[in-house]
Amino acid sequence: MANGEPLLRVESVGKEFFGNRVLADVDFSLGHGEILGLVGENGAGKSTLMNILFGMPVIASTGGYEGRILLDGKEVKFSSPFEAIDAGIGMVHQEFSLLPGFTVTENILLNRESTKYNPLVEVFGERIRTLDRQGMKKRAEAAISEIGFSIDTGTFAAEMPVGHKQFTEIAREIDRLNTKLLVLDEPTAVLAESEAEILIQSLRNLSSKGISMIFISHRLQEILDLCDKIVVLRDGRIVKETRPSDTDIFQIASHMVGRNVEASSASRPSRPDTEAILEVDKLWVDMPGETVRDATFSVQRGEIFGIGGLAGQGKLGIANGIMGLFMAGGSVSVKGLVIKLNDPAHSLSRDMAFVSEDRRGVGLLLEESIDWNIAFTAMQVQDKFVRKLLGGLVKWRDDAAMRAATQEYIKLLDIKCTSHKQRAVELSGGNQQKVCLAKAFVVGPDILFVSEPTRGIDVGAKKLVLDTLRKVNEERGTTIIMTSSELEELRSVCDRIAIVDNGRISGIRPAAAPATEFGLLMMGSEPAVAGSDVGGGDA
Repeated sequence: MANGEPLLRVESVGKEFFGNRVLADVDFSLGHGEILGLVGENGAGKSTLMNILFGMPVIASTGGYEGRILLDGKEVKFSSPFEAIDAGIGMVHQEFSLLPGFTVTENILLNRESTKYNPLVEVFGERIRTLDRQGMKKRAEAAISEIGFSIDTGTFAAEMPVGHKQFTEIAREIDRLNTKLLVLDEPTAVLAESEAEILIQSLRNLSSKGISMIFISHRLQEILDLCDKIVVLRDGRIVKETRPSDTDIFQIASHMVGRNVEASSASRPSRPDTEAILEVDKLWVDMPGETVRDATFSVQRGEIFGIGGLAGQGKLGIANGIMGLFMAGGSVSVKGLVIKLNDPAHSLSRDMAFVSEDRRGVGLLLEESIDWNIAFTAMQVQDKFVRKLLGGLVKWRDDAAMRAATQEYIKLLDIKCTSHKQRAVELSGGNQQKVCLAKAFVVGPDILFVSEPTRGIDVGAKKLVLDTLRKVNEERGTTIIMTSSELEELRSVCDRIAIVDNGRISGIRPAAAPATEFGLLMMGSEPAVAGSDVGGGDA
């Protein structure tokens, strides 16, 4: 870390939105090559603070902000992200901003492409220079190599799993030669533990080269492992500034939520065997980056069944294939009846629901209101929230029922919003995730697939979501199949956990089994444990 003037100084920064105070008297500094961990619950003000720093238009269009921001000792007040980028600030947003029809190389180098001379330049000028495809490929590969990850630079963004998209976003910022400060908003939320470790090490390397960072994460152990200092926001104010050596996970969590936070229980109590409600035999799914080759397993009625594994091994593909979002084959039966694959409407009609890992791309109608998002699927599939006359010849929407159901789930899931009519796009990522869950709950399915349910959610909201899944399972008898990149999260709520490796079920274990057994299964090794399941079997 360099001596003297810090790279960034934030002085008495505050912000109101239409009379609602979201930031107040925020003060901190960041040295050259220093990594600051910024933590807080959803709605604590983290995104607003980063929007101010990055010159997002929403700040100026709502009256600007109070206080000062100094970069290298000089006050800055960016009116657009382009000005922030020119000043050396890069930002990796929680939601991806890649162009789906562009390759990895094209996304990384967008608006900064390498060009080469051709004779037409003499006639038409520099604007007719030819793209240097080979040079661009080398630059993209160098940026990705800097992270320590391997991605085919010719792959289109639309075909990549979410983990690869995240690495591409980060590589894009690394390619900018003048980057002094890198802001990362939940960069590991979509990554498996092994990928997150690669990223953490690459960020340490970048820090050693003098690049400063603001690292926002709800994975508090990462904050402790990576950051030089930690700032905790609560209700728009800094309630704690500390260093990793002076605190621990539970102290940070308590500062975030304003109360003591207990550790999750290790596992659910054992439950008696029941009949199988879902049987999967030799399932294959052609999901780019998450291919399933041959998955066989069954799930018992009323069970919470976990699916884990490293990124890119196929764990996300199972639910997406069964629910008809990607081409699939094999046999899937629900309550003894075979379901028709590659037909989402048929899957929904068989009392199944799906909360996708891609909440913005699949889960939400972003420009619609919260109540419309929650009610839409139930309305389409089950005729809920619909009033009828003349035996159904005349139908119209039951707005009162929609409003009542939405307000119930806003309260149950503590969705932070201005009203049930607020647009989904205006919610924070964590609250968008809660709306996706509410949309599934209102359908009242027998089987609920949930992929990465706590991605990008703070520690307090994470407990609320997991507790709600338990409650729905126990009170309604809903069978839940939960896919997650976080093994400990699966162990805290599931009855059994299947590990996916190389597109196949490498083994199924009770959630209370030692973590080392799951680790070996992720590595493709079958632990020699008497009486334990083998790949594809059931407990």
